Amino acid sequence: MIEETGRVVAVEEGAVWVETIRQSACQSCSAKAGCGHSALSKLGRQTVHFRATASGHFAVGDDVVIGVPESLVVTSSLLAYLMPLVIALGLALLADHYTGSDGWAALAGLLGLAVGFAALRWYFSHHQLDDRYQPVVLRRAFVQTQCHSEYS
Repeated sequence: MIEETGRVVAVEEGAVWVETIRQSACQSCSAKAGCGHSALSKLGRQTVHFRATASGHFAVGDDVVIGVPESLVVTSSLLAYLMPLVIALGLALLADHYTGSDGWAALAGLLGLAVGFAALRWYFSHHQLDDRYQPVVLRRAFVQTQCHSEYS
């Protein structure tokens, strides 16, 4: 399970809306000064809001730990990266086989990319409300607070 900590910003029946802060691995990278990704990560929106299913009672302002199954992340990543490429390659090979023209093969490859992205968009929108693909609130997050004692 891949876990992330966030704060509840709204409560629904059986679900909560969670705000997380987008983090980048750039802070621990030694090449961050000369990397374009580091500069781009500073430009974007830093908070992300999304819906997570919850079985307990949560209130606005609660810090929670949410989780997504690792298998879901792997499957979604493979689909997102491979589906458009496989369809593009398949259409390009078919066009090359039947026409023998590089121009038609290139055009079919571009058409395959467009079809792959459209199929991907349909697949993810079709499964958007499926509970198997939703993040889940695992538990409350315990935030450390500083305690001041009279003995310090």
